[in-house]
Amino acid sequence: MNKPKKSTLILILAGIAIAAAAAAWWALRPTGLPEGIVSSNGRIEATEINIATKTPGRIVEILAREGDFVKAGAVLARMDIEVLRAQKAEAQAQVSQAENAYRTAQAVVIQRENEHYAAQAVVAQRRAELDSARKRLKRSQNLAVEGAAPLQQLDDDRARVLSAEAAVSAAQAQVAAARAGIEAAKSQVVESQSVIEAAKATVARLQADINDSELKAPVNGRVQYRVAELGEVLSAGGRVLNMVDLSDVYMTFFLPTEAAGRVALGSDIRLVLDAAPNYVIPAKASFVSSVAQFTPKTVETESERLKLMFRVRAAIDPELLKRHLKQVKTGLPGMAYVKIDQDAEWPPELQVRLPQ
Repeated sequence: MNKPKKSTLILILAGIAIAAAAAAWWALRPTGLPEGIVSSNGRIEATEINIATKTPGRIVEILAREGDFVKAGAVLARMDIEVLRAQKAEAQAQVSQAENAYRTAQAVVIQRENEHYAAQAVVAQRRAELDSARKRLKRSQNLAVEGAAPLQQLDDDRARVLSAEAAVSAAQAQVAAARAGIEAAKSQVVESQSVIEAAKATVARLQADINDSELKAPVNGRVQYRVAELGEVLSAGGRVLNMVDLSDVYMTFFLPTEAAGRVALGSDIRLVLDAAPNYVIPAKASFVSSVAQFTPKTVETESERLKLMFRVRAAIDPELLKRHLKQVKTGLPGMAYVKIDQDAEWPPELQVRLPQ
């Protein structure tokens, strides 16, 4: 019973030793690269973009298929907008109603201003009447002193003065009331303007939602996945498609501490893909991790897998990508060759070679 276990243990230890020897040979094998150039394995990646809904709704049309190349602004899918159209029509009716109220308020202001002018005219008339009554009272007083006028006439003239003074006060009150009416009418105009602006803002918001119901490509790229199907009802932020931005394509790879420390942003890099070994693609170092990390299992490196490595990103020139847009594919494995010494020369096999 113990012999099989012992044999199994021996085989496991032998396998570990062989694997360690193979890893050591792989790390120390000659690469043929000149001094100042290091290499590592990686995969072509690109920025992924989810084409998602802004508001809840039902998908009524999907225009893009998986693998399609699309241009920025192209309509990829459409959502149902019947409810939004009804809401917009209601908001537009509220705008018309508010505009009518605004015009009515303006007319009321004009009416109140005319009433104010009329009240001022009445005040002027009542003051004239008061002035006349006072003059008559003065004459009556003089005549009464001389005995040329009866006392009744004097009393009547005094009553007329008091009546005229009361009429002036009443007319001035009418002026004040008319002025207050003008201010109230003007406040109605301002309120109507606010209602109009609010209603127009609602129309604009609904129109924006209607525009956003057409899901468009934000950049030039390729559709990767179709996440939802025709007729599905999605919540806000529901994904319909997934696409990659082909203007931001890069390879991620890992370098050991010594090499990563000598990689500067903008350093020259050459990429050679396994699927197209005859081509050498130029790139630049756009990112170097400041924190060491374990190499992911999906990436093969020339160093031991468990050794701490630094992540490096090699970005491909967007103008170069535009010229070869149809040939750009993500997920392809390949080799990255990094110039860590700016005086180093690229060997002939790493001179730039691109498809025509």
